[in-house]
Amino acid sequence: MVKGQGSLFGPDAEEESEGVSKKRRSKKANDGSETAKPSRGSGGSRKTAEAMAKSQREISVSEFFTKNRHLLGFDNPRKALLTAVKEAVDNSLDACEEAGILPDLLVEIRQLQGYDDRYTVIVQDNGPGIVKAQVPNIFGKLLYGSKFHRLKQSRGQQGIGISAAGMYGQLTTGNPVRITSRTGKRAKAHYFEVRLNTSKNKPEFTDEERESDFDHGTRVEIDMQAEYRRGMRSVDEYLKQTAVSNPHVRLTWNDPNGNTIVYERGTDELPQETKEIKPHPHGIELGLLIKMLSDSNERTLHAFLQTEFSRVSAKVSHDICDIAKLSTRAHPKRIARAEADRLHAALGKVKIMAPPTNCIAPIGEAVLLAGLQKEIKADFYTASTRPPAVYRGNPFIIEAALAYGREGDTMEVTDEGKILTRKKAASHETELLGNADEAIRLVRFANRVPLQHQQSACAITKGVISVAWKNYMLSQPKGALPIGPMVLIVHIASVWVPFTSESKEAIASYPEILKELKLAVQECGRKLATHIRKGKRIATEYMKRDYIATYLPHIGLGLQEILGISDEVRDNDVAILTDVLERTRKV
Repeated sequence: MVKGQGSLFGPDAEEESEGVSKKRRSKKANDGSETAKPSRGSGGSRKTAEAMAKSQREISVSEFFTKNRHLLGFDNPRKALLTAVKEAVDNSLDACEEAGILPDLLVEIRQLQGYDDRYTVIVQDNGPGIVKAQVPNIFGKLLYGSKFHRLKQSRGQQGIGISAAGMYGQLTTGNPVRITSRTGKRAKAHYFEVRLNTSKNKPEFTDEERESDFDHGTRVEIDMQAEYRRGMRSVDEYLKQTAVSNPHVRLTWNDPNGNTIVYERGTDELPQETKEIKPHPHGIELGLLIKMLSDSNERTLHAFLQTEFSRVSAKVSHDICDIAKLSTRAHPKRIARAEADRLHAALGKVKIMAPPTNCIAPIGEAVLLAGLQKEIKADFYTASTRPPAVYRGNPFIIEAALAYGREGDTMEVTDEGKILTRKKAASHETELLGNADEAIRLVRFANRVPLQHQQSACAITKGVISVAWKNYMLSQPKGALPIGPMVLIVHIASVWVPFTSESKEAIASYPEILKELKLAVQECGRKLATHIRKGKRIATEYMKRDYIATYLPHIGLGLQEILGISDEVRDNDVAILTDVLERTRKV
């Protein structure tokens, strides 16, 4: 700056600037020899690394889900009520089926006295019961269960559901979960009151022996803040759909208004018993493979491959080791990281049979149709089951079934060629069917469990929308479900259903799953198109025959005038002509 000229900010700014520069140079010199101290800003003192370390601690899984309960399906009071019922019913059905008992369930919701927004959820089953030592952990500890580590079809998977329902009830009402369980006629019933310690993810409980009015089974009672409504995505609809997908279940439903509905069994046969299988090599990931190698008790890699995986024979094991350039006599625990990487790559290169399918039990076409016919009086039914397929090494089966139109919509053609109208079904018998000018009702099931929420995010919905429904005589807006009076059921059965979240509301869109979904629905669509075309032909023919019925009497009168026949002969000739015309016209 030229001496004598004023600075931009005033005459003293230059001197002030020089003073600041001296301070900065002095600070830089000190930084080389002394430990830097935290500076004070406008927001107060800053924390050091040591201070921050003192505030860090382990987070309990219970604490995490307490703050993020929406991940488990407890977004709002109405949805929380449905989720609690669903988790309790799932556990009851799994227990009964594993014990070989035809399920007889009671589901009841009572409003707590003095509260408009609090209800008691009660679910009771006739299953094998729960041993005393396991009751607190099952209902008072998240991520505790018997189904997570096994590859076998079941409704529950994660060991979260029922304990999360109890946690939600405890958070919103402060009351514990109440459980009564009895394992047999000679055993006494045990009554528990269980609370979840969210800081430690451990149960706190009291228990006592009590008399019970059932020989064996479990009764669960949970008080919670909730909202009860009928209609779409309600407890009522969930239980009706459960009766359709599980026709072997007898279900008694007592709603808060004092109404009782009993869904009787449609069959006395239990679903096919499933077997647990080992992981398939094509679905294994590197990290899991390394863990399996370190945990194995086998002494050779050859034995490890045959024991720990399904569909790996002695020959396949040798082929895998040859491709990975590893000795069959290598010890699994001594396989290095690079060697494990080669082994993992080899597993994907060797041709191996698809996983066995005795680990999954589809509902079956006959049972699906029986369930639909029991709950819906429709005009047309059809079902389709795809052959087993595999995603990420996990076997799965897709089933589809549909009910179209109200009973009586399509006229009946007799063996004599006559067209007769049929009695129409009452409106209460076709509640699940949509209206003719509305989108079809899509009912999604995963391992026999109805999925109520996140329909648009689900692979099932995407697969159904991807079908060209105009080819099957239904109109379809772009990127939406088709229009028509139809309910479409799609079921995926798998040892591990790939849900998009812990709340188990939508299925992930794996390409293999989407492909099978589309093929199953298309097969039903072809049968539906045949039925609709036939119905239109019958309606057109009926209209033409109506013209015949209108004009034939006039022809009879003309013949009578020309030929001078009696009224009796005239009527007989008209009847003969009508019969001949109806017989000769093809429908």
